[in-house]
Amino acid sequence: MMPAARESLLDAAYTALARRAWSAVRMVDVAAVAGVSRQTLYNEFGSKDGLARALVRREADAYLAGIDRALATHTDARDRLVAAVEWTASAARSNALVRAMLTGCWGERLPAPGLAAVPSASVVPAQRRADGPLPSPADFVTLVRDRAVATLGVSRAEAAEVTRSCELVVRLGLSYVVAPPAEGGATDLVKAALASSHRNGV
Repeated sequence: MMPAARESLLDAAYTALARRAWSAVRMVDVAAVAGVSRQTLYNEFGSKDGLARALVRREADAYLAGIDRALATHTDARDRLVAAVEWTASAARSNALVRAMLTGCWGERLPAPGLAAVPSASVVPAQRRADGPLPSPADFVTLVRDRAVATLGVSRAEAAEVTRSCELVVRLGLSYVVAPPAEGGATDLVKAALASSHRNGV
């Protein structure tokens, strides 16, 4: 199947999930919305659990791509980190799967695929990747922190302090997912948290 067709199936599954609980989402309906047969859907994802894992993997990748864009938007280090925090809060507000991945709180309406890899006999490379390990909230902290550190281009001597500062900011951003700040609160709080790290170049 072409990547575009796989995306259409994932889009159909995402739309269905927005309208009803995952337990009520039927494979036949997902296939019909995407304009393919149910067998084609099963050939691509293997099972409903396979579809869920692929959907979670796609949303995780999209969230991290958004982090990369946010970090690349500015030249000032603090502005980059603020942008990453704002993206995290925004993505979690608008996407229930991103919110669940970042917090580990899935709720009964969402699929809750195990984070460990599952046996995969799929011939589809993208599905084999989806059947691999899925990121935990702790994994996201590390992934976002390391991306932030990499964009700052710090020296080896500064690396440890900057890494700690970036992790502080990432964890602050995750706290906004659970308890959103007031308007403009993200910018003010992130800059306040980083103020003590100014001497380290962050």
